[in-house]
Amino acid sequence: MTKREEALEYHRMGRPGKIAVVPTKPLNNQRDLALAYSPGVAEPCLEIERDPEEAYAYTAKGNLVAVVTNGTAVLGLGNIGALAGKPVMEGKANLFKQFSDLDVFDLEVGSENPDDVIKFCQLLEPTVGGINLEDIKAPDCFYIEETLRKTMKIPVFHDDQHGTAIISGAALLNGLEVVGKDIGSVIVVFSGAGAAAIATAEHYVRLGVKREHILMCDREGVIWKGRPGDMDPYKARFASETSKRTISDAFDGADVFVGLSVAGAVTPEMVAKMAPRPIIFALANPVPEILPEEVRSVRDDAIIATGRSDYPNQVNNVLGFPFIFRGALDVRATEINEEMKMAATRALALLAKEDVPDTVSSLYGLRDVSFGGDYLIPFPFDPRVLLWVAPAVAWAAVASGVARDFIDLDEYRNQLEERLGRARGIMRGLMNRAKKSPKRIVFPEGEEPKILRAASILVDEGIALPILLGDRALIEEAARRMNLSLEDIEIENPQTSPRREHYARELWKRRHRKGLSIDEAGRKLYNSNYFGSCMVAEGDADALLSGVNLHYPETIRPALEVIGAHRKAGIVSGMYMLVFEKRVIFCGDTTVNIDPTAEQVAQIAYAAARISRTMGIVPRIAMLSFSNFGSVRHPDTEKMARATQILRERDPSLVVEGEMQADTAFDMQLMERDYPFSALKEEANVLIFPNLAAGNIAYKLLNHLGGATAIGPILVGMRRPVHVLERGADVQEIVNMAAVAVVDAQARSQQGDRAPLSANGATPTIFSRL
Repeated sequence: MTKREEALEYHRMGRPGKIAVVPTKPLNNQRDLALAYSPGVAEPCLEIERDPEEAYAYTAKGNLVAVVTNGTAVLGLGNIGALAGKPVMEGKANLFKQFSDLDVFDLEVGSENPDDVIKFCQLLEPTVGGINLEDIKAPDCFYIEETLRKTMKIPVFHDDQHGTAIISGAALLNGLEVVGKDIGSVIVVFSGAGAAAIATAEHYVRLGVKREHILMCDREGVIWKGRPGDMDPYKARFASETSKRTISDAFDGADVFVGLSVAGAVTPEMVAKMAPRPIIFALANPVPEILPEEVRSVRDDAIIATGRSDYPNQVNNVLGFPFIFRGALDVRATEINEEMKMAATRALALLAKEDVPDTVSSLYGLRDVSFGGDYLIPFPFDPRVLLWVAPAVAWAAVASGVARDFIDLDEYRNQLEERLGRARGIMRGLMNRAKKSPKRIVFPEGEEPKILRAASILVDEGIALPILLGDRALIEEAARRMNLSLEDIEIENPQTSPRREHYARELWKRRHRKGLSIDEAGRKLYNSNYFGSCMVAEGDADALLSGVNLHYPETIRPALEVIGAHRKAGIVSGMYMLVFEKRVIFCGDTTVNIDPTAEQVAQIAYAAARISRTMGIVPRIAMLSFSNFGSVRHPDTEKMARATQILRERDPSLVVEGEMQADTAFDMQLMERDYPFSALKEEANVLIFPNLAAGNIAYKLLNHLGGATAIGPILVGMRRPVHVLERGADVQEIVNMAAVAVVDAQARSQQGDRAPLSANGATPTIFSRL
């Protein structure tokens, strides 16, 4: 499947598009119907008629943004029309919801007349709390926004103009601090003179850059006073008194470059002419004006930012618009003024100077992230951005007199925490970590179409290095039918592999005292799961992922025989990561141990805590039973209490409590009132069950009835990373589990745990139960 076909399938699969309207009130019976519609709905209507401000109390207006376009300047596609721009607007709606919990109507206006767009937006004022203008060509976008801001009493914001200005402004402030330059003395060169460039230049002026120090370049070169030809009034603001005529001329002695134009607009020779310690913002997407490695080839003293996620200092508008609108709507601001934009810039700049929690840096596979040349602005998936930018914008609205509501900042931050929780972006964080150092993942079911499609995605996204086991001719034929490239995908046939003889000898060494002959070892290797397990054991692959067409014991048995349990674990267990909208829960053991002892339960909890930390989440462990702290005396409850004691003795730093009932683990009011001695002061996020029946039933109920996304089973306690797919897993689930396997392999590699296994390992005792 080509990238084009993949993108089309992504938008087409299931319910077409990327957004839906979800009701927030029940409609289950006649009483609900009478309240939601006639006759009950008349009451809020009358209240709003009496006082229009009551619309914010009785309708969704206060959490609703209209994303409006006429499709005249869509991404890099140009004037493709309103309807063709709809997928972009739906994507924008998705970002609003995911990052700030704002609801969106995407509205595509079928007119290129700016006055029509203005009239359309004005008529929307009773419906929405704010308007985000998107992908409207210049100079129409300036006229539209200026007119709407003068005539409407709700926030209107053209993100193409101001988003880049706000975020790059934060990077500029911090970059200048790092290089030790004064903002009032620097020379700034712009490549590009469209809406984003002009708005960014104006924002820089408000930050302290002198207008006469800005050299703006368009297709014809430097914009200078007296240049022949027509020039719109917005460009004319930046016409310079200068003898410089080309963009190359402009680079002589410049301190800062801001690229908002096209790939390749800047050469290394131009960069070489800049002042010492230059700042270079090459923001064209997907390919910047000049690549960071090209800059480094001539200037090792440069600070660089791009619009891409694979380089440091990503200037991404998602750091701005969701949180700016969140703050503006939460105080019912009548506009988004310059004070609010400036507050957003300074909040981002200040946040970058704060200590970066491990939970944030680990989302990107990094350690010890700190303020400096490679970290000027926060990461897009840093959940703290919401807690810094939205309050700063809201307070600026209050202070500048455009807010109609007042907020208590501490209480407001708590509301924001509750609104989003910490679960958003967990899989994207894992993907980002995996991309930092992709590992070799062997797929024993290499001929399976879903595995082929997942392998193609893993290569395209740079998440993993897939190894497919199977018949090469069959795999190549399947890939041809599916229009998939096999480039950078290794294929190994267990039937004919030259590694079989070596693997057979190693397997025999491990199992000959278990009754395995050398001939039987050779025959076992015709089974792809045995062969793949040997690859991992011998260091020819970093992790194994299998099970899409197999029952669980068929997948785990070869891995246990060949690889076995880690020497420090002594027991293998299976856990699931359940990702809810606002929380992440780890459940164990859900797949392996039928009736573990107290010592084994403690080990299962310890391994689950390690995985939680690996995923960037601080574990809070609840040992579950049908009793609360000895309220019922029974061997099962005493087992969980004993396991809690064992785990505390093993690792006193862990937050672990038990035994307790499941609801107690999440009811902090009950915990504080009845069990103030409990070490659990926040809701648990690691649930440890007394036996396999409880764990397996619980995670499946949470997955199917609770609406969680289940990632797993994650096999813990193995000597090497081995993970099992659920039978029938879809392509995205395979990709998710591959990312988990890569992150697991990365962690083990960092711990120096990658030498080939010796042949004297023993199969754990739980194997007899499979």
